[in-house]
Amino acid sequence: MARRDPRHVGRTGRGGDRWLHLLPVLLVLGVLAATAVVWQLDGEAGAPAGPLSVPPPAGVTLPPAAVPSPVADPVAATALDARSVRRALAHDLDDRELGSHVRALVTPLDGGDPAFVSGHGVATPASTMKLLTTTAALATMGPDHTFTTRVVDQGAGRIVLVGGGDPYLASRPAGGTAYPPRADVVTLARRTADALAQAGEKRVRLGYDNTLFSGPAVDPHWPADYIPDGVVAPISALWVDEGRPASGFGRVADPARAAADAFAAALVRAGIHVTGRPRPQRAAADAPTLATVESAPLSEIVEEILTVSDNEGAEVLGHHVGLATGGEGSFRDGARGVERTLSGLGVPLTGARIHDGSGLSRQDRLDPATLAAVLVLAADPAHPDLRAVVTGLPVAGFTGSLTSRFDQADPVADGHVRAKTGTLSGVSALAGITTDLDGDPMVFVLMADRIRLQDTLGARAALDDLAAGLADCHCGG
Repeated sequence: MARRDPRHVGRTGRGGDRWLHLLPVLLVLGVLAATAVVWQLDGEAGAPAGPLSVPPPAGVTLPPAAVPSPVADPVAATALDARSVRRALAHDLDDRELGSHVRALVTPLDGGDPAFVSGHGVATPASTMKLLTTTAALATMGPDHTFTTRVVDQGAGRIVLVGGGDPYLASRPAGGTAYPPRADVVTLARRTADALAQAGEKRVRLGYDNTLFSGPAVDPHWPADYIPDGVVAPISALWVDEGRPASGFGRVADPARAAADAFAAALVRAGIHVTGRPRPQRAAADAPTLATVESAPLSEIVEEILTVSDNEGAEVLGHHVGLATGGEGSFRDGARGVERTLSGLGVPLTGARIHDGSGLSRQDRLDPATLAAVLVLAADPAHPDLRAVVTGLPVAGFTGSLTSRFDQADPVADGHVRAKTGTLSGVSALAGITTDLDGDPMVFVLMADRIRLQDTLGARAALDDLAAGLADCHCGG
């Protein structure tokens, strides 16, 4: 659909203005690239730690180093003018392609009274549900928490690969190119082979333990075709590559078995003979550990899950929340743990129905006030442990699930709007943070869950326009 507002100009029509708009970004990227070079040099053996560690030539006296001034003032939460916010949203909020049930809420970053509320009732959140799951994970486990994959010695030539619920355990080393860094079963196999060699072992039987998580591997509230169609993998405490096959397409039927097979093959390459096929086996509680690999910190995992809208990663974190709050690592206890954790942090959950961690369930329901409160909480300096929820939000026109969005919206949104997307058939949502033309920050939540299939792209563009309208207004009180 052709957008109806003069500000809705596609990127292809911006010409030289687009490059002028991108020039500051390119300059920043250049500085970052130079910084990366300096950082790499600093890591080399014998290289100076930095310019200050290099003594001046003989006879030269240098003035003391000055502390540079901040390049920008800190962004402070301010009141919003309700009439200005209403004017910024009024045109696109009436877009018929959004369907018959649209919810919108805009509130100051400090969590004051909402400046704008439109619509009634709860709505299907789709992937904006990941904001709740990741916030609860950070609150219960902490941003520095890591997940350990172990190999233990069961005695009598038997070893067991024990899944620790690492969502990003990989089938092979990434060579330092992946973010966040991935632990992998090849490295684990080499460490295991070294430990076995020291003990004089060259032949083993391999078991694998996937019992950290319990209950069904598939959420009963998901549509029945999700697994057969490869939409999502069966959720497992032990897998590699999030349950994807080597081709990268679809999902494997038994992620734990696939991970054990990959580990066994790596053991063989490391010089250990593996007798027979790996079999499921619960590791003894007192079995000594032979080798381990650690995941990236939880904060980095959260950033990745939110940036790319990773369904499998969110479900694994939901299971961990269930364990961390005294329940089981399951869909049901994960959902309950998220609710208890957020309620304890003061997040309103009126009308909430949570069945999973990713938002794939069409039976999930949230009020926009819940999503807004989570974002306000994560942005609050009093909760630095939750900061990764904000830093993980995709940036309009630049990163993650917003890389190809906002191409028909006002270009002022690029780089200013940061938001989590939510998409199911008939459902589209955006929940995030933006600043207006005067730098006034605000939280917004936009939800539409009765969209006709033929209006899918038009509705998505309308939500982009609504967020861009907030970035392009003078909304400060």
